Amino acid sequence: MKAVHFGAGNIGRGFVGLILHDAGYEVVFADVNAELIDALAASTSYQVRAVGENSSTRTVTGYRAFNSGTDEEAVVAEIATADIVTTAVGPNILRFVAPVIARGLSQRSPDRAPLQVMACENAINATDALKAEIVGRLDGGETSPAFARAVFANTAVDRIVPNQEPGAGLDVTVEDFFEWAIEAGPFGATPPVIPDAHFVPDLAPYIERKLFTVNTGHATAAYHGWIEGASTLADALSIPAVFTEVKAVLAETKALLVAKHEFDPATQEAYLEKNLARFANPYLTDTPERVGRQPLRKISRHERFIGPAAELAERGLPTAALLRAVGAALRFDAPSDPQSAELATLLDTLTPEQFVEQVSGIEPAHPLYPGLVATVRSVVAFRSE
Repeated sequence: MKAVHFGAGNIGRGFVGLILHDAGYEVVFADVNAELIDALAASTSYQVRAVGENSSTRTVTGYRAFNSGTDEEAVVAEIATADIVTTAVGPNILRFVAPVIARGLSQRSPDRAPLQVMACENAINATDALKAEIVGRLDGGETSPAFARAVFANTAVDRIVPNQEPGAGLDVTVEDFFEWAIEAGPFGATPPVIPDAHFVPDLAPYIERKLFTVNTGHATAAYHGWIEGASTLADALSIPAVFTEVKAVLAETKALLVAKHEFDPATQEAYLEKNLARFANPYLTDTPERVGRQPLRKISRHERFIGPAAELAERGLPTAALLRAVGAALRFDAPSDPQSAELATLLDTLTPEQFVEQVSGIEPAHPLYPGLVATVRSVVAFRSE
């Protein structure tokens, strides 16, 4: 069995690549980072060190690596004969991956079983987005014979992979907890052989549970921790004011998940508490600066703050803690992150009303609009002091 995986970074090597390796696949990494790909291609193994209550070290072997920017033909040929294609490149990069996959499908023999395509990104229905990009690059779109040579399934992935220590090389440190949920329906009677993943009939509740608990909580800890001067996420969670804000945000998203997807309240509370412990894992040296990067994306309409806050407001449920988290995100000004500089410019040049509509996609008629405008206005006032 062979899997082509786009994205040879820490998540690609330490999460998706590891699970595929453990499932018995020969993993072919594809990436445009020449230094990284060259190092992988020249190596025979790397280690994944899981830290936490159940620490372990796994060795990954039997992989190959290609530069999808300079050696696209080789990657296309690998896709044409692969069983699985996965991605961990970031939602905004999927459009650059799609043409390569489309070419691989065009060269794939119709006698082969359909290629199983799964985007493993921190975004809702990322595979659907990848599928749309691929369809747009096939002659005839969905009527193209190449389109029938693939099956697409959305996934929900969850594993905290922090910044790595200098000198780690290809080795990766990750948390000991992970989850990979895959929608079962598209595969029919022939799902991929991935023992460490679990297949579910309806993925939407799992995607939103992860996004609105893990990603929302993680970012909340980062932004409030940044304001408090915390050096790591674990340090941030040890500050009572930050812990209180994170727990308050997760109480609000829990209310939404229970109301919308009928999760058992006690089960969701246990999941919430598990994630508070994950964020405070002292073995993970993740920083507010890394987790908080790209604040404009994180306060966009369907992301981890505005997405749940909008749905809560529509249901008449509280959003105060989420709005405070947005306010903290607006104060994020890490020099290493270009988006934080762009955010500052927008706050200086747009009115709060314009900012809410243009950046967060909330219209004046929406019930979240007044509170969000007030949040932006308070941050603008703070910046002018």
